[in-house]
Amino acid sequence: MILNYKIHELVEYIDWLYFFHAWRLGAQFGQIADIHGCDACRAQWLSSFPEEDRSKASEAMQLFKEANRLLNELDQDFEVKAMFELFDSNSDGDNLIIGNKVIPLLRQQTRKKEDEPYLCLSDFVRPLSSGRKDTVGVFASSVDPDMEKMYENDPYKHILAQTLTDRLAEAAVEKMHEYVRKEAWGYAKEENLTIKEMLKVKYQGIRPAVGYPSIPDQSINFLLNELIDMGKIGIQLTENGAMYPHASVSGIMISHPASRYFAIGKIGEDQLNDYTRRRGFEISEMKKFLAANL
Repeated sequence: MILNYKIHELVEYIDWLYFFHAWRLGAQFGQIADIHGCDACRAQWLSSFPEEDRSKASEAMQLFKEANRLLNELDQDFEVKAMFELFDSNSDGDNLIIGNKVIPLLRQQTRKKEDEPYLCLSDFVRPLSSGRKDTVGVFASSVDPDMEKMYENDPYKHILAQTLTDRLAEAAVEKMHEYVRKEAWGYAKEENLTIKEMLKVKYQGIRPAVGYPSIPDQSINFLLNELIDMGKIGIQLTENGAMYPHASVSGIMISHPASRYFAIGKIGEDQLNDYTRRRGFEISEMKKFLAANL
């Protein structure tokens, strides 16, 4: 299913903390997005910071104002697309079987606490040995590629547009996931969360994205693309599995109530060899995709 979102439909789903992080401003300054826009509220917010932090707070305030002005401009000409499909699925060891595709996954080899399990995403999907099917969703979202090319003659506005397009692709996934949970998949029909609660992952289930800590292997995009054909929303994959436009996101959706996000972290030679075999790659090629985890 393909969903087309107008920019103004996504603004409230933007996680501004990550936007300000991209501009090297601390999370505390990102809270400007939560205050009322009147002069009195802004002045009160500014005065809540210690004297030495007020210049950065003022910078964040101005950045937020200019970002919203640019969003209004983008809203006149552009949309953001998201797509998803739900598949009969099972787990088989550290693999997920999604539709007719086997998706090899990695399992943690390090953990923060001794009593914690070593997690793999397949742990949260009904095993093949149960004889019963589970469901896993596959998703992708992307902006119009022309959005990333805007204001190329104005370096500041160009960077501002790029950081906003990243947030808009993520916001489209947030809105799409809400629809999936409550309607399309419907496993959380009674969910009644505020957007702020959603951004804090208070909902049931997870949607780990490719290239993020629990699916660090970017080449998994090739397998997901065979399932949903990301080209339908304009996403192209490079020979390394990177997505174009850059402001694109892909991944899977899991509904298990105990599922949670985690990082694979560093892996050893034994898991590298096992994963390489399951992926059908050469060791040298696999090392390229998992460089940060070796």
